[in-house]
Amino acid sequence: MKKVITIITVLVVIAVLITGCTKSSGEITINKGVLMIGMDIGYPPMEYFDNDGATPIGFDVEMGKEIAKRLDLKAEFVNTDWGGIFAAVDTGRYDAIMSSVTITPARQDAHNFSKPYIANTLAMVLLKNSAVKARTPMELEGLNVAFQADTTADFYMETLVAEQGLKYTPRRYDQVMRCFEEMKLNRVEVIVTDLLVAYDYIAPADSPFEIVWKSDEPEVFGVCMKKGNDKLTEAIDKALEEMFDDGTMQKISNQIFGMDLVTQAREQW
Repeated sequence: MKKVITIITVLVVIAVLITGCTKSSGEITINKGVLMIGMDIGYPPMEYFDNDGATPIGFDVEMGKEIAKRLDLKAEFVNTDWGGIFAAVDTGRYDAIMSSVTITPARQDAHNFSKPYIANTLAMVLLKNSAVKARTPMELEGLNVAFQADTTADFYMETLVAEQGLKYTPRRYDQVMRCFEEMKLNRVEVIVTDLLVAYDYIAPADSPFEIVWKSDEPEVFGVCMKKGNDKLTEAIDKALEEMFDDGTMQKISNQIFGMDLVTQAREQW
């Protein structure tokens, strides 16, 4: 009998622990009171580590904190390699991805997305006084071109290969920061990346980089969630709407970029 009671007690304790650590009826997040946010924390100025190497900062970080606050939740950031960031939200490692995710039809088929929160486009970056004469991606024949793997820059360059037969040497890196580091070492000649990232790298007065091309095709970022997670999607949309209406989104944009890069995205709602 003592053994039976002991077993029952253990099972009850386990059940209580499981209940306390997982989503219960009426909750919209995996862990009670917490909004777990997946990020590839190496994409300045959107998400990267402060000088201490441990504190996440950037536009998506500030936005994530504010969204969590408006949902009466605590923001918790989960650093995740870009290559596995979508699979991890599907398996419940975190509630949402706030990591400069471009909204595309293919991604919308596989995941839930919030309404767009910031406008973006692609840019081509060279070293100042570079010998490279190309001023558009279509002119990159025979050059070493760097971009972050599995991003819209990667997809765009592959489209040029498929549709226009462009022949260049792709240099794919796991983080966009590596692209700029390699360019400084003259290991790559061209970088194709998000304009928002390029702005950050050319901003310092002593920057060795320059933007020589910007795409005319706009794209927008959204918060990505597991397919079918409609309650959380609706809650985040509501929080974003409030943040646009009271000027918080514009304030974050001006704080990070020195300009309003969010209103254009709101106009697409």
